[in-house]
Amino acid sequence: MCSLSLFPPPLPAGHVTLYESNNELVSATSLDNYQRQDWDPPSLLIPKETLKPHSRLESSSKAAFIHHQETLWMRSANAWHDAGLSGLLDEIANSADEVPRCMKVGACCSLAILRWVSSLHGSLFPHLTLSSEDMVAEFSQAADWAGCSVRALAWHPHTDKFAVALLDDSVRVHNAKSSTAPTLKHRLQRNVSALAWKPLCASALAVACQNCVLVWHVDPSSLSTRPSSGCAQVLSQPGHSPVTSLAWSPSGAILLSASPVDTAMMVWDVAGESCVPLQRVGGGGVTFLSWAPDGSRVLAATPSALFRVWETSMWTCERWPTLTGRCQTGCWSPDGSRLLFSVQGESVIYALSFANTPGELLGQAGDSKSSVIVADLSETTFETSSGETSVGGEIQTLVWDPRGERLAVLLKGNPEKSDSRSIIAVFKTRTSPIFELLPCGFVQGEEGADPHLIHFHPHFQKGALLTVCWCNGRISHIPFYFVSAGVPRPSLGYSPPVPYPSRGSEVSERLLFSELGS
Repeated sequence: MCSLSLFPPPLPAGHVTLYESNNELVSATSLDNYQRQDWDPPSLLIPKETLKPHSRLESSSKAAFIHHQETLWMRSANAWHDAGLSGLLDEIANSADEVPRCMKVGACCSLAILRWVSSLHGSLFPHLTLSSEDMVAEFSQAADWAGCSVRALAWHPHTDKFAVALLDDSVRVHNAKSSTAPTLKHRLQRNVSALAWKPLCASALAVACQNCVLVWHVDPSSLSTRPSSGCAQVLSQPGHSPVTSLAWSPSGAILLSASPVDTAMMVWDVAGESCVPLQRVGGGGVTFLSWAPDGSRVLAATPSALFRVWETSMWTCERWPTLTGRCQTGCWSPDGSRLLFSVQGESVIYALSFANTPGELLGQAGDSKSSVIVADLSETTFETSSGETSVGGEIQTLVWDPRGERLAVLLKGNPEKSDSRSIIAVFKTRTSPIFELLPCGFVQGEEGADPHLIHFHPHFQKGALLTVCWCNGRISHIPFYFVSAGVPRPSLGYSPPVPYPSRGSEVSERLLFSELGS
């Protein structure tokens, strides 16, 4: 079983990771030691203090208006719009002087039955008792969605620009080749939990909001820093909120959206602003989506101890139960043949291997359909120059670079231990002819800054580029320089000339996991 004990020790306090070169991670005492390259994306610092979150709910603004008496039917219509059936029944039950007694009694009885059913449903699926904001924070891929200034990030699949969703519910688009950073704002853009650029398109950005999905169409050649809200399409469906995850098909023809309170996964035709629900019994909702790069399959996690893998030719699915908790995160190999995922409350990485034919699974243990543990990231104590430090624990996020050669794992750490910290563990991976994991090292930021969100650049030409959002509001980019296994080259030739201490090569040559040995 592979473990963190095979990794080189974490950096001592005060050191930051700059890049990887010659199979080693290079560090320094400051980010200023890194010699910036012409192709480097902009590194940003967005302090929380510069952003003003919404301090008042939209419903609380009613107090600013002069009260006037409305008819029962008008109040009932508003209650239905605001709170659905329970709101309507509550309004009728509290209007004893305006409705017949039999109607009031019927409304009270119906409301009691509805609340009993809701409490029963809530006991089966405890997440349904959370508020919308707490639900988004619970199922977000960000480690501290509620407390950090950056809530979501997405790289464009074809150009050097990325979008970030901020604490004030605005979305900014940053381009490495332009100083203009458009800011997207909309009255429905609340509690943004995910962003997704449309493939094969320069301008379409999907935003997962509390009550809808917004699809912004921003002209990349425009110099406007504040596009009109008319540039956004609104996609909404009753009962499908809050939206916590989005996934475009690789062709850009279909957009998927997921909500923890809706057992249906919505398949959107964005051009027609219509959707088809894909619904299955069980799970209590859908929390996380990940579309395989080859377009053949989709991972759909639920709030319960099961997840589904859909095949997209006939839209059938396989149901995969877990033992201890829900599927927290997952990522696909570049060819879509292998899925890596983690389970909430566990510190291991599981793998599922699929055949080339959609829907046919390759058995990992004999002919049985089962997942295999490929890495154990349980808490491990290291000796560093600044003393003992513990890393490892529950997995928050998994991301795999598009070449399939670097796997980044965001580890939460143990909040109950003072010497335990959140950290990013990076593996070297190989998917062909067999699947292998090798230790690369730990990525660390400035002292006191924990990693919050991670994402790989989709088309970095010199290896892999990991974008990290830190809890202090900094967005940094860590390049991993290597020669791709599929593209032979004589030498790198473009690694920055920063001196670094030499370490032995025994760690980089040590095998963590191999299918031949499993």
